[in-house]
Amino acid sequence: MAKAVLTISSKNYGAWALRGWLMAKLADLEFTEKVISPDDPAMKAEMLLLAPSMLVPSLQHNGVKVWDTLAIAEYINEIKPKAGLLPADVKARAHCRAICGEMHSGFSSMRSSLPMNLKAHFPNFKIWSRAQADINRVVDIWRECLATYGGPYLFGKQPCVADAMYAPVVTRFLSYDVALDKGCSAYCKRIMELPAMKEWVAAAKKEPEDIDELEAEF
Repeated sequence: MAKAVLTISSKNYGAWALRGWLMAKLADLEFTEKVISPDDPAMKAEMLLLAPSMLVPSLQHNGVKVWDTLAIAEYINEIKPKAGLLPADVKARAHCRAICGEMHSGFSSMRSSLPMNLKAHFPNFKIWSRAQADINRVVDIWRECLATYGGPYLFGKQPCVADAMYAPVVTRFLSYDVALDKGCSAYCKRIMELPAMKEWVAAAKKEPEDIDELEAEF
């Protein structure tokens, strides 16, 4: 199988980039990275949630170019069906797609007020009510999935697309000191212990660039 090329943005700030990258890693897809500088105006707009569409990450493979994290997930699942990116059971697979879609299109208050920033830590961060409502919904999703499928990941014993979609939320909860119950805290720890997540975080912390607009909010 030909090596793919995954175009991503900043590893420190790029939540959508992390989702696509982690999906490829979980599927053991061989790929090279093409990193666009966070100083690029389009990337800055995207990470500040100002972009009209999400064109990064994007995946090129065997003459196919696919962007948008959900489309990337479906494509990787097609070419690597044994990787288990989507649950085997039809009901679980439908549930997985539903919560991935909810993450993809929702939680704007949480994402805008708690932007991903792996280098930073904000103890006692004051969370406004709309963002807290989003956080409460995420926690409800996690609790339901962990109870229904037995953990330690959202759909059972191995990480899947849903875990990749919610991985940037895990990093946000840690960065902004979000109070969580024991089960959700254990889930966050499990995600951060994934070898791929450790690799991503290590690379993010080496990035020299800062995005002033993001830093200025805090």
